Amino acid sequence: MASAFGKIVVGTYVEIKRSDGRIHQAMVTSLNEDNESVTVEWIENGDTKGKEIDLESIFALNPDVAPDEEIAPSPETPPPPTPVCVKGSKIAKNRRTIAPVKNDTPSRDNRAIPTRARPPQPQQPEPAPPPPAQQPAQPTQAQTQQQLQNARRKSNCVKEVEKLQEKRERRRLQQQELREKRAQEVDTTIPNYEIMYMIRDFRASLDYRPLTTADLIEEHRICVCVRKRPLNKKELTMKDLDVITIPSKDVVMVHEPKQKVDLTRYLENQTFRFDYAFDDSTTNEMVYRFTARPLVETIFERGMATCFAYGQTGSGKTHTMGGDFSGKNQDCSKGIYALAARDVFLMLKKPNYKKLDLQVYATFFEIYSGKVFDLLNRKAKLRVLEDGKQQVQVVGLQEKEVKCTEDVLKLIEVGNSCRTSGQTSANAHSSRSHAVFQIILRRKGKMHGKFSLIDLAGNERGADTSSADRQTRLEGAEINKSLLALKECIRALGRNKPHTPFRASKLTQVLRDSFIGENSRTCMIATISPGMTSCENTLNTLRYANRVKEFGISPSDIPFSQGGQGSRPEHSPTNTFEFDDFAATSPSRVKELTVDPNQVIEGGRPNIHTVNQLDLLDEDWLSISPQRDDLKLLCEQNEEEVSPQLFTFHEAVSQLVEMEEQVLEDHRAVFQESIRWLEDEKVLLEMTEEVDYDVESYATQLEQILDQKIEILTELRDKVKSFRSALQEEEQASKQINPKRPRAL
Repeated sequence: MASAFGKIVVGTYVEIKRSDGRIHQAMVTSLNEDNESVTVEWIENGDTKGKEIDLESIFALNPDVAPDEEIAPSPETPPPPTPVCVKGSKIAKNRRTIAPVKNDTPSRDNRAIPTRARPPQPQQPEPAPPPPAQQPAQPTQAQTQQQLQNARRKSNCVKEVEKLQEKRERRRLQQQELREKRAQEVDTTIPNYEIMYMIRDFRASLDYRPLTTADLIEEHRICVCVRKRPLNKKELTMKDLDVITIPSKDVVMVHEPKQKVDLTRYLENQTFRFDYAFDDSTTNEMVYRFTARPLVETIFERGMATCFAYGQTGSGKTHTMGGDFSGKNQDCSKGIYALAARDVFLMLKKPNYKKLDLQVYATFFEIYSGKVFDLLNRKAKLRVLEDGKQQVQVVGLQEKEVKCTEDVLKLIEVGNSCRTSGQTSANAHSSRSHAVFQIILRRKGKMHGKFSLIDLAGNERGADTSSADRQTRLEGAEINKSLLALKECIRALGRNKPHTPFRASKLTQVLRDSFIGENSRTCMIATISPGMTSCENTLNTLRYANRVKEFGISPSDIPFSQGGQGSRPEHSPTNTFEFDDFAATSPSRVKELTVDPNQVIEGGRPNIHTVNQLDLLDEDWLSISPQRDDLKLLCEQNEEEVSPQLFTFHEAVSQLVEMEEQVLEDHRAVFQESIRWLEDEKVLLEMTEEVDYDVESYATQLEQILDQKIEILTELRDKVKSFRSALQEEEQASKQINPKRPRAL
């Protein structure tokens, strides 16, 4: 093998060619027999640099160090060299070059010049010989001499290059055979089998270090983690691909299939980092151990704890929070609700907490389309009000005292049955509402601590703001707004901001006390579906979770196995370790409007007041509503996700919801007043049955009753008219929302 290196030894100086075209000398520091290359080093600008170069390139620039072949001179004149075919043919191994005769010195013009030797260009095959009648005469002595000189010009370097070409051809044939053999083994019945093999090859280069029970539980004020569920029966039936990889305890990778302009398919591997990452083999107990369990002690220390599950419909939120499903039946004892309650009662028995004489209460309610319903009281509708001390009160919410974990399980079962009543599918309704289960500790009637566990609505529902159906639009708007508000409230908690925009949505309004105070802690469990069909929603979920805490990610965070680190697989031309702020949009990104460039003020920001046409909305609501102030702040903090027209739509929806509550409240008051009027009118009519009743008194009282009726009913009618106008404004605002938005925004 050493003969392949010719005259090259360690310490030899050779000419090398740099990637920018420069040619200079470098010293050989090692010979690599395994891949037929040499390692060279040189000094540039005071720094020692080096690279590995194959022998073919070295011999091309340095023909004097190429290996020599001693060929015995043949007395016979060999035939002219056979031309090499472009494809398919191989260079003959017994090809020989005639050594020059000593007395025959070639002329100066024909002498081989020792410059950079290039491999001979392949020639076209010779045409078929002409008929015998047209055969040319035998070659003359001058032609024979010319052929000898042409053969003599072939240096040892050229012969070595030809050998390398031959090896390359053999290697290509072997690779082609391997590809053909592999193609025969592929199950072509699997859709996207090419992507499947790309993902499998990429995973083979990783060194897996998953989360285990031996890992330390870190203290976080805000903990963000991701849980991947297994492929479900529907996805397995469709032969959907698993495009999610969790190589380590805090890294999640998404293999997003892409297609080039020439229809070549490839993978874009996007990487995210969180506090914890749970793969599809993780149990609810394991998830609880690292997420909600560290928060239990917080409520015993007079704190507020919040744990919520976020993700698309069917990604495992209700499974994580409520427990395992067996068909349509749910085992509530294995959900985070029950596991948290179990640890609360265990903590109560500890000596330092037992002396506090704490009582445990539980509430269970849902928020649907901006309205609150009590799941422990036959789904009674509740009102959310703010008292003079700026404390949010859910009026009429029932708190049930619980003595043990079994009591909690019964309440969860009652709430779940109430939540899914009247629905054809439990999943269909749970994806449209937020379910909030709270464990409250009270000491002598006063609140000591509160643990809120929330199963959020499906995040893909937030994109329904341009639906033709008003109810669907209102659902989407409320989900969109509540998820944005929740994100900003958690970020404000983590950064100790002076103001938290909790009034922007009903969800954050109810959870206000969980986002204020130094002793508040939050945990977010982002649940993702592994299937390729859910890839877009999965990326949206991960981006939302990333924006909550904004982790950094670098290539060193990806645990490649030895030999694979730093190398980029051929099937993955793009490995996205970071994404820009515009690309990292929230999953609640909805359809938005194109803004007229003429309505953009200096600095490049849209003039919201010009575009919004806020004069269409109720002036009193705009001027005095603290909800609008928080909504405006929320939209300003998410300018990339909320266009001015979408802000107008959210304002219209918020005003609509408030006016609806006011109209319903006034209608109830009028109904109660009508009952009193009926009683008064009944007394008047009974008075007229007397023989000598006072006619003037009767007329006066009847007139008073009618005046009251007219005044109250007129006021109610005016409010109903305003409410109908708000309905029309909401519909107009929804029609202006455009699915696409210019990137300039």
